[in-house]
Amino acid sequence: MAGHAAHRCGCLLRLLTSSKSIQTLLWNRAVFGRNLESICSRTFSTALIRSNQDDGQSSDSMQTQRQAHLFRRRRSLSPLERISSLLPEDALSPEVMQLRGKEQQEERHDPVIVTEEDCLQTQRDPDAVEEPNTTGFQRGEGQVHPCLLGESLLSFGELLIAEFRKKRRVEFRKMFQLQPGARLHSSWGVIMHDDLEGQPAGRFLKTSRGVPIFFRRASLEDYVLHMKRGPAISYPKDAANMLLMMDVMEGDCVLESGSGSGAMSLFLSRAVGSKGSVLSVEVREDHHRRSLKNFERWRTSWALRRGQDWPENVEFQNADLCTASPLLAGRGFHSVALDLIHPHLVLPVVLPHLHPGAVCATYLANITQVIDLLEGLRCSELPFLCERIVEVPVRDWMVAPALQKDGQYCARKAPDQGEPLRSEEEASVGADEEDGVGPAFGSVPYIARPHPEQMSHTAFLVKLRKFLK
Repeated sequence: MAGHAAHRCGCLLRLLTSSKSIQTLLWNRAVFGRNLESICSRTFSTALIRSNQDDGQSSDSMQTQRQAHLFRRRRSLSPLERISSLLPEDALSPEVMQLRGKEQQEERHDPVIVTEEDCLQTQRDPDAVEEPNTTGFQRGEGQVHPCLLGESLLSFGELLIAEFRKKRRVEFRKMFQLQPGARLHSSWGVIMHDDLEGQPAGRFLKTSRGVPIFFRRASLEDYVLHMKRGPAISYPKDAANMLLMMDVMEGDCVLESGSGSGAMSLFLSRAVGSKGSVLSVEVREDHHRRSLKNFERWRTSWALRRGQDWPENVEFQNADLCTASPLLAGRGFHSVALDLIHPHLVLPVVLPHLHPGAVCATYLANITQVIDLLEGLRCSELPFLCERIVEVPVRDWMVAPALQKDGQYCARKAPDQGEPLRSEEEASVGADEEDGVGPAFGSVPYIARPHPEQMSHTAFLVKLRKFLK
């Protein structure tokens, strides 16, 4: 009907333009107006009748169907189907309307298919906001079931590390405690803590700006480096070497002087285990409180993470070791860790309570303190052997595939052995291949250089061993 109406309008328009006299022009214009009104009234009345017939479908359901069609993978449309989709329903023939109805019925029963191309497109789009994916574990009736035996999911109260890397460099790293209703704010967007609860550890989640942030549980090294501190801490690299010097084993009884922020106390606590004990003495009250709070905070997070309590094997005392002989009465220690400005002043107090052949490891910030320690041992004639004086440097390296300025991988160039050389275009292997396959193994050279952010000098470690005269 619409096609017939369009044909009539075209004929009347040609009749109107072909009029030669003014009277004929006016008469034809009046005829054109009357016919146009009749055509429009028929068209609108037909549309009204059809809309009344389809009144069973509400506007909300139609809107829901349109949104569902946007998220489905559809086949490519033919040119005829594209044109028919642009025309109103009144302009379509009954045959086309019948075919369109069948197609809509088939789409209702078709499942939503997510192809590999869709996944790659989602990863390439940096501005896309993706909801947390629950692949790998199941949710049902408010519970989360891990897919691996012994795996525990994140729970409120745990300490987590949020990390964002860009071009193999850490641009953002933060330790935080998972709390209900809280938010993690960063320059790359916001993530709700509620979205992390019940998720497996060690996964990426996108912020409100579509930036992927990596979340994992905080290790003891992470906690020591990011916890609140008063004085400087014993860095993990130095604490590990001190544990080796002292040969700390499970069940040992260890004395520590200079609790500081509690870093060395935590490492000693883990080394001696539930069967051992650590006595930590700190002369300053504010440092004593800080070390005690850091120790309890780690124990709380560990209990939520492992389902068992961290051993309560550290005894914190606020006292001066130089005058703490009553505190050490009746005690014997397998090793001693000293983090003091003048360790040679407390050695006479420690010596009677140290087992023969045991080690006293001292943590000294500068070489002048090392000289004062050795001079104090010489003058007091204490039975200690100075076995080692070391500094522990750690040098981070960056190793990555070599890239050209255009973003493509560099290629190794083998010597000519009589075979025809390939062209430069064939020799340079693209970083993004069309088929998704990278260059062959061993064909890409690597560049290795020291990391630009290096840890400078931290301390000197002095190993003293008690001997019997």
